[in-house]
Amino acid sequence: MANPPRTTAESPANPHGNHEPHTPAVSGARVRLTRLFGTESVNYFLLLGTTLFLVVLGLIMVLSSSSVEQYAGGNGFFSGFWKQLTFAAVGIPLMLVVSRLPVGFLKKWAWLALIGSCALQMLVVFTPLGEEIGGNTNWLRIGGFQFQPSEIIKLALVLWLGLVLARKQPLLQSWKHSLIPVIPIGGGAIALVMAGGDLGTVLIMLMILFAALYYAGVRLRVLGALVLTAVPVIYVLTLASPSRIRRITMFFGDGCVDYENACWQPLHGTWALANGGILGAGLGNSKAKWSWLPEADNDYIYAIIGEELGLIGAVVVLVLFALLAFSFMRIIRAARDPFVRVVTGAVMVWLIGQAFVNIAVVLELAPVLGVPLPLISSGGTALVSTLVAIGIVLSFARVEQRPERRAPVTADGSHR
Repeated sequence: MANPPRTTAESPANPHGNHEPHTPAVSGARVRLTRLFGTESVNYFLLLGTTLFLVVLGLIMVLSSSSVEQYAGGNGFFSGFWKQLTFAAVGIPLMLVVSRLPVGFLKKWAWLALIGSCALQMLVVFTPLGEEIGGNTNWLRIGGFQFQPSEIIKLALVLWLGLVLARKQPLLQSWKHSLIPVIPIGGGAIALVMAGGDLGTVLIMLMILFAALYYAGVRLRVLGALVLTAVPVIYVLTLASPSRIRRITMFFGDGCVDYENACWQPLHGTWALANGGILGAGLGNSKAKWSWLPEADNDYIYAIIGEELGLIGAVVVLVLFALLAFSFMRIIRAARDPFVRVVTGAVMVWLIGQAFVNIAVVLELAPVLGVPLPLISSGGTALVSTLVAIGIVLSFARVEQRPERRAPVTADGSHR
């Protein structure tokens, strides 16, 4: 008697009884899923992990440092935390989406991003929609929504500088091509922010511009000439504000002579750090946040970290930013596209430089400038724009580190 024909489940090609057909469509779908969710580079995960750790630490410290002031102002203890958490919930998914964008898409929209962000800043400076906070007109209020266009300009400026300098790469040995149109257009964007009186943000934007020129390969003597030109301009801008003059005089003077005004914030920040010691007073146990330290959840949040988490917590923050810089440097070294190198270098100097300035102010190593600690201080626009900037660099890490696909080799050694 003849044996009956074998079923698919009994066939030697499918000994485990798997009924899933091995069609080209299924194989193609698996390949696409592998590309989407496959293992990323070490640089990608190093940058992403460090960023997320800093954001979580920032949320914890914003909750601790803002609760007393929020309650005293008639809000709930958690109102500052919920607000910051909302922006983090927007910024982190946006960062992951941006990390999937191709480099060509970023180049395509660089010009429009700079024009749009400068238009928003013009509304701040030249219309009643601009709002003054802390002596700086740097906020735009539309309805019940308030944000800082200057933070968006930082992000747009980074992309625009990368695009222009990458296109002019063969011509950058000439000082004219190095500076035009970077200085007229980039300087114009910076001037719009300066028109609102925010010198701290202007200094960070100048650092972004110099970093972009450096990583593009502009000659050092051209950069030196720009620095020598910028110093007197900054000096004149400093003298234009009486409050800045008081802060500069106090910093370079013989000590604190105006305790209740210019000296109040720096002194109470120093006392907060001293109160923390090595191990800290404990999370939530800060005394300075009880209306003694202005901007405890923003510009001076590092003082609260030092008070509650001690020297150990303060050093951990420094290590995290050093790790962030290390991951940026690895991505820069792996970059083959000048656009990638310039943008990553500019973002690195933006974030690490701003962190350095903020911490130096708290430690009284620099005069008070009013810049937040990236990823940690409260502030929705700053947090979202910073996360988007890191998302752009993550997209570079994902693409630049991926090995090139090679066609399969046939039996005779030729490629299909």
